[in-house]
Amino acid sequence: MFILGNFIGAAATVIYYVLNLYMWIIIARAVLSWVNPDPYNQIVKFINNVTEPVLYPIRSRIPYMGGIDVSPIIVILGIMFLEKFLVGSLQRLAFMLS
Repeated sequence: MFILGNFIGAAATVIYYVLNLYMWIIIARAVLSWVNPDPYNQIVKFINNVTEPVLYPIRSRIPYMGGIDVSPIIVILGIMFLEKFLVGSLQRLAFMLS
């Protein structure tokens, strides 16, 4: 059973780092919204293409509050929840199986 525990522990670690990286991409998107970046820049295109599928459904349901887009905040809170709940549960399960 220790092999399954190690596999689940490794999966929890990978999920944690992927969620953390995506959170930083969301933060970069929020910072880019404060300036007027070149829309043809490859990095700006990548950030927009990666974040828009997650931000758009939230943005369409929650209106701007005083001209401020709160969808990145909601996504970051969701990522934090997943890091604590999902990754924490997987790590505890991996520990119990090891």
